Amino acid sequence: MNKQILNILVLAVALFAVSCQQKPKEEQNEASGAKGTTAGTPAKPSQSGYAEVNGLKMYYEVYGKGKPIVLVHGSFMNIPSNWAHIIPMLGDRQVIVAEMQAHGRTRDIARPLSYEGMADDVSGLLKHLRVDSADILGYSMGGGVAFQLAIRHPEQVRRLVILSGTYAHDGWWPDAEASFSTITADMFKGTPIQTQFDSLGNDPAKFPDFIKKVISIDLKPYDWSKDAKNIKVPLFMAIGDADGVRYEHALELFRAKGGGKMGEMHGLPKSRLAILPGTTHIGMIQRTDWLVPMVTDFLDSDLNPTPPMM
Repeated sequence: MNKQILNILVLAVALFAVSCQQKPKEEQNEASGAKGTTAGTPAKPSQSGYAEVNGLKMYYEVYGKGKPIVLVHGSFMNIPSNWAHIIPMLGDRQVIVAEMQAHGRTRDIARPLSYEGMADDVSGLLKHLRVDSADILGYSMGGGVAFQLAIRHPEQVRRLVILSGTYAHDGWWPDAEASFSTITADMFKGTPIQTQFDSLGNDPAKFPDFIKKVISIDLKPYDWSKDAKNIKVPLFMAIGDADGVRYEHALELFRAKGGGKMGEMHGLPKSRLAILPGTTHIGMIQRTDWLVPMVTDFLDSDLNPTPPMM
């Protein structure tokens, strides 16, 4: 295994360790359903269960009240590992979280894993919950799902937030993209990723199949550039300056959505772009103090502001 691949895996493991083991006590309680509240968010979901969509029994949870926002997790992750520390910060919204095919408590089925299929599953979940439209936020793999949801089911998407996600396979830095084909289950033995897989009722013997299936979606070329640029809803894309996502990839979409012009002369675009300093791919969702205010400002804005003047 080369050093770059090892670093990617160490970072993946570190994310799980930070998300699952090093939260403040009250956030650990929230993830486990213990009593107590944080930032106005109930300690337990107001609703949880399984939605039967497209032959899948998709596990979901709903927190709080207000304008709905759907959070779509990254590869190998689940609700507590990706979102336990973010849900409390969205306490004035109805937060809908789900676990994608083969992840967490959503069991795998005899269907290839695809961004398109997972987007259809999220669409089905919204119909199950009788939510006409929602803000959609996707991280990493979830960003691809979010892009596809906006492309395939635009009527269900109010605004779109993409964190460290891509709309084409070459949106990744070349060395990051090349590393995907080398990832195996052996690299994750004894890590929190394997521990969580086992703890949520999955068959431990199927862990190698889980790793193989999840990484399969990034071993096939994909390019939704044309469709992504034609997304009509406002979009906020955020990447780190040390992310796996190329700057040019994010900038290309931002320009297509009206960016790349001086606001005082042309007005502000409805879509937004952020490149967070000192931030890696995994570090993105640890930047909650920066990220959540930017996300909520985007979601709450009328998007027709007058640029500040002297």
